[in-house]
Amino acid sequence: MSAKLAFIDPQSNHAFLKVDNTTNVPFNDKRNSVKITTTDAYNIGSVWVADVFHVPFGCAVWPAMWSWAPSVGAAWPAGGEIDTFEAVNQVQFSQMGLHTLQGCTQTNPQESSTVVNTTDCHGDMGQGCIVTNAGLPSYGPSFAAAGGGVFITEFASSAISVWFFPRANVPSSVSSNATSIDTSSLGVPVGNWPASGCPGGFDNFFLPQSLVFHIVLCGTFGDGTYNQTCTPGDCYLNNVIGNGSNFADAFFEIGSIRVFSQNTTGLSLSSTSSSGSSSPTSTGANAQGSSSSGSSSSAVQNLGYGTKWSVVFAVALSIVGCFSL
Repeated sequence: MSAKLAFIDPQSNHAFLKVDNTTNVPFNDKRNSVKITTTDAYNIGSVWVADVFHVPFGCAVWPAMWSWAPSVGAAWPAGGEIDTFEAVNQVQFSQMGLHTLQGCTQTNPQESSTVVNTTDCHGDMGQGCIVTNAGLPSYGPSFAAAGGGVFITEFASSAISVWFFPRANVPSSVSSNATSIDTSSLGVPVGNWPASGCPGGFDNFFLPQSLVFHIVLCGTFGDGTYNQTCTPGDCYLNNVIGNGSNFADAFFEIGSIRVFSQNTTGLSLSSTSSSGSSSPTSTGANAQGSSSSGSSSSAVQNLGYGTKWSVVFAVALSIVGCFSL
C-alpha cells in the first residue's frame, strides 16, 4: 500500500497496522486507517494466541482485536462476536467481552477481572457482556512501556475465555514456536463466559469466527466516551483533521498470531488435514515461510476453561483495505 499503513518490518519481522499520521486532512475529509481480517474462520474448538508489542492509543483512537461471522453482514450480532482486546481514547485499561443475539448472559464466571461492566451479551444498543482488563498494563503508554504482551482466546464448547499476560509474565509454555498449548496451565482467565449462560450452548449463538484487527477514529464508541478522557470538544474536529501528528502512537505492532485446535474441526475453511495432523497454511502475521504441523491430543480437561490444544494452524491475514474515518 502506497501510504504504508500495513506492512511487515524486514528487521523485526513484525506486522505493523497504523493510522495515517502524515497527511494534512482538510475539514469534511476523512483520515485513512486499516482493517485486517483472516481469510479463514475458526469454529468452536479453537484457541488463538496474539503476541502484540504495541497497540494504538490516544484521543479519537478506537482499536480492537476481535472476531465475528462475516457471513451475517448487517444481521450482526447474529453469529456472535468475541472481543479479545478493545479500548478507546485515553482510558487506562482495555476491555474484553461478547456480543450475541438476545438470550446470552455472563453467568457464574471463573475470572480474575474484578470490573464487570455489563452481563447481558445483547443488551441495549448491543453493548455486550464486557469485563475490564484492569490492574495490568493492558492499554496505552503502560502497555508499550511493558513491551506489550500476549492475548489468548479460548473458543471452547464449555466456555469462552480470554487471558492476558504482560511481556514479563508470559508463561514459558506460550512460546513463539510452540506446537501445543494447555490452557489449564495458564491460571484463571481475565474474562470467562460459561456456555451455561447461553440457552442451548454456543452453537445457538456463534458461527465460525474470522479474526479482525482494526483502528477506528472516533466512531460510536470513540465519540460517546471522548469527553471522559480527552479535552472536551468534538472528536473529529479536535483530532481527525489537520496534520495527523497526534496519531504517532496509533499503530499495532504484531509479533505473531497462531490458532490452535483440539482437533481438525477447529478450522472451518480452506485448510486440509488428515489422521489428526494439520497441514498449516502460510505463516502468521510475522513471517512468510512455513510452519510446523502438530498432532492432536486426547488429553482434555473439562474445567469450564482449560484444555490441551495441539493442532496448530498459522493465520493467513488479508488486508480488507485502507478505509477512511
